Amino acid sequence: MSQRQASIRNLALSGHAGAGKTTLFEALLHAGAAISSAGTIERGDTVSDHDPLEREHQHSIDTSLASLDRDDCRIQLIDTPGYADFRGPTLSAMNAVETMAVVVDATAGIEHGTRRLMQYAGQRKLARLLIVNGIDRVNGETLAALVDALRDQFGPECLPVNLPAENGTKVLDCFFHDTGETDFSSLADAHRQMLDQVVEINESVMEHYLDAGEGDLSREELHDAFEQCLREAHLVPICFVSARTGVGVEELLDLTARLLPSPTEGNPPPFMREQDGDSEPVLTVADPDRHVLADVFKIVNDPFVGKLSVFRVHQGTVRKDSQLFVDDGRKPFKVGHLFRLQGKEHVEIDEAGPGEIAAVAKVDDIHFDAVLHDAQADQHIHLAPLDLPQPMFALALEPARKGQEQKLSQALHRLCEEDPCLQVEHHKELNETVLRGLGDLHLKVALERMKQRYGVDVKTHPPRIAYRETISSSAEGHHRHKKQTGGAGQFGEVFLRVEPLPRGAGFEFVDQVKGGTIPGQFLPAIEKGVLQAMESGAVAGYAMQDVRVIVHDGKHHPVDSKEIAFVTAGRKAFLDAVAKAGPLVLEPIVNLEVSIPEASVGDVTGSLASRRARILGTDTLRGDELVIKAQVPLAELTDYQTELKSMTGGQGRYAMEMSHYEAVPGGVQKRLCDAWRPHAEAV
Repeated sequence: MSQRQASIRNLALSGHAGAGKTTLFEALLHAGAAISSAGTIERGDTVSDHDPLEREHQHSIDTSLASLDRDDCRIQLIDTPGYADFRGPTLSAMNAVETMAVVVDATAGIEHGTRRLMQYAGQRKLARLLIVNGIDRVNGETLAALVDALRDQFGPECLPVNLPAENGTKVLDCFFHDTGETDFSSLADAHRQMLDQVVEINESVMEHYLDAGEGDLSREELHDAFEQCLREAHLVPICFVSARTGVGVEELLDLTARLLPSPTEGNPPPFMREQDGDSEPVLTVADPDRHVLADVFKIVNDPFVGKLSVFRVHQGTVRKDSQLFVDDGRKPFKVGHLFRLQGKEHVEIDEAGPGEIAAVAKVDDIHFDAVLHDAQADQHIHLAPLDLPQPMFALALEPARKGQEQKLSQALHRLCEEDPCLQVEHHKELNETVLRGLGDLHLKVALERMKQRYGVDVKTHPPRIAYRETISSSAEGHHRHKKQTGGAGQFGEVFLRVEPLPRGAGFEFVDQVKGGTIPGQFLPAIEKGVLQAMESGAVAGYAMQDVRVIVHDGKHHPVDSKEIAFVTAGRKAFLDAVAKAGPLVLEPIVNLEVSIPEASVGDVTGSLASRRARILGTDTLRGDELVIKAQVPLAELTDYQTELKSMTGGQGRYAMEMSHYEAVPGGVQKRLCDAWRPHAEAV
């Protein structure tokens, strides 16, 4: 295996908003001599937050990449946004790294983002690292309590790999060393605990350790066992830093270079091959001489460079002039220029091998999560999809000035190219364009970027909740479409049955026509009509889901039967069946976590109950802070931020994510159906 691949370390910095990721990113680059001085968020001169909107808002909105050299290693860093509204870019970075570091604010402790990111990284089988930041602002007792909380929350495999000393002004390694005075705990005890955890992963190392003692273990044995622990989630190291003062930053770089997995050591990415409805794993090898497999995890529509596609090479080598295919495309593109990203700077390079992150410009066919390869035999290969949160917040948009409809459409397309959690919908029946995102801030920033970058200003309307429709029972439907206009007529007759499917199953179309009563060439037309009705909704104007449609009989005319006739017959037969099948309107239910002072718990739980919430439980954090966990209809939370601020004196905060859909109460369904009926009758 190439020494070049063995010397690469890929590390993403994640964590709750305000944990200090960007400041730590700067401190690491400065300590690694990649920059002459560390920038600050307040001055707006950091390497990572280089977008004008990031400098204006003073927090990260997108991922940023930079690299440094340390002890013959190339460390490639990715700074990620902390706000849940920008979770899409954060999770996308997981496809590019072997290790996800979750930064924890020593003052705030474990927050919602901490828990979710640890969970996401574990599901993706990444090595995980907990970085406690801000050790200069708290005492040893607080840090000891935080370590206990991390172990309670994430498991006993979370162990310190170093400890703060001299009131947070230095840190001491406790993996290779066992003597020294620390701010809490005993270095000897921490060393023994870490060593015991590491050696037990490998039977031969453990036997060697038990027979000969620690002193006889080589550093190579310890490294290999440590790396295996990370790969198998048997160990989550905890390290301590102060990004502001630089304490612990050198030690973090040493840990990264010496102990974190390289592309040859990390768990292989979950590539899959899809063919004929079957899926099988594809094992990649970090070998520069094999055929190319790379995954696009970031798209940037740069006003000066054009479309920039950022990818991680997992196998093979991408060079200037390489011919690469995109997904299942049959026409390759030629790599003209190849770049390495250093913040906003694009450094031209000649090649990128396994483990390296690079970018190509101006290739229109590339999209987020596309697989780049150099062999047509590698068609139908993709990475297992990320569990991205569903965009639940919506705004209806229209250009502020007439004549900009096309410009708006193009701008929205480019924004959605960059962010997998932004979605655009066009509702023909309402003549409405809807932008969906993960929260108010997500949508606000998207609109600001659209105005700043593309010069498109918009008017917005109150968000529409993403209701859905379905059925609760089986029913038969029938429609005969017959139209005679003096010339050629139209005729098509359809008998079908609808059946409910489990939640999330989608749509099934089944042909059970016998005897040729409906010729096979008209079945796609019937399906088209059914899908038109499902898209427009049957009772309240919302898209339908989880329905099986079985076409079993009908009639045709040898002259007058045409595609349009069966589109109409299929649509109206479907609507006839749905009306008899107990139609339901479904609403999105979110998992809500509300962090509040203990004194506000009565007001907050009462408010949630009035919003049809189901309280799932409460967790006590440090001090007098509580976290209330609940499931709540999204429609009940449109003004929640204002009320929560009022109830808690500005101290409350909340985070939410999509859970599932369930039927709305009867009164809500009647209101939604009554509001839609005039439009349906007009159509």
